[in-house]
Amino acid sequence: MSYLLRTLTKKKEVDTIIRDTIDKVLVLRFGRADDAVCLQLDDILAKTARDVSKFATVALVDVDSEDVQVYVKYFDITLIPSTIFFFNAHHMKMDSGTADHTKWVGAFHEKQDFIDVVEAIFRGAMKGKLIVNCPLPAERIPKYQLLYKDV
Repeated sequence: MSYLLRTLTKKKEVDTIIRDTIDKVLVLRFGRADDAVCLQLDDILAKTARDVSKFATVALVDVDSEDVQVYVKYFDITLIPSTIFFFNAHHMKMDSGTADHTKWVGAFHEKQDFIDVVEAIFRGAMKGKLIVNCPLPAERIPKYQLLYKDV
């Protein structure tokens, strides 16, 4: 399903879409086109892209592209898929009860979950917030374990 959404492979493309997306939530999915969980998330993103098109733009970023490694390192994309949200070039964070508020790690369970998250980020951003609370119940939020090395 990744062929239905715009795929970014160059740093300049990512810079441009972040800078030029105004008054909409920008949803960037960092991952691989051949990963099973990424394909599941891509399916949900492709099916909902039209539904959220009035307040969100969805794009995919290929983590294997050498040119976007600066973003992969900056946002600490170690688990894929990771979804990052922006509004008017500001990185939007979401408190979902996990250790990392900067990104959504994993796939959404269903289309409505994704729509609810994007809508909550849009509403919070319109009020000037840079971090919003996750509208999903705890059982619908993917769980993962962070491992810290040499700390």
